[in-house]
Amino acid sequence: MSLLVRPSADADLPAIAAIYAHAVTHGTASFELDPPDEAEMARRREAVLQAGYPYLAAERDGEILGYAYAGPYRTRPAYRSTVEDSIYVAPSAQGRGVGRVLLERLIGECVARDFRLMVAVIGDEDSKSSIALHKSLGFEPVGVLKGIGYKHGRWLSTVLMQRPLGPGMAAPPSRPVA
Repeated sequence: MSLLVRPSADADLPAIAAIYAHAVTHGTASFELDPPDEAEMARRREAVLQAGYPYLAAERDGEILGYAYAGPYRTRPAYRSTVEDSIYVAPSAQGRGVGRVLLERLIGECVARDFRLMVAVIGDEDSKSSIALHKSLGFEPVGVLKGIGYKHGRWLSTVLMQRPLGPGMAAPPSRPVA
């Protein structure tokens, strides 16, 4: 069966929490040190959805292989047209195109909501596959914050990348100030 990317559902939360817990515990994509429980993941998802951002799940044969969402890059009103992407893929599905399909769909969902810029804050300069994925979908590197976090016994940097959405900066934002 092919990969289905769809809006996430409450029933996806156990798998989403497990995927994220693995990323927190073993990886550097998130700078959290302790994985949040399922209730906290549900609260976070609901906040994203209530604010009008997309939250997607990738499923094959009933198994959640990954998830992605967009959220505010910053909370000040001038940033209202800019989103930050987050993508997490189950260890068993990494390197199989799940992240690409999720990010492609997430970009489309954000364009449809008239966001104008997507920012990727990639944990760790060694995250070559995430950097390559973003670059392949039109993101440009805009900077590196050196040694901004400490996890797994070492200092980590973050790579910043960005991609215009829709008309980008060619026109003023149409999103109202909240």
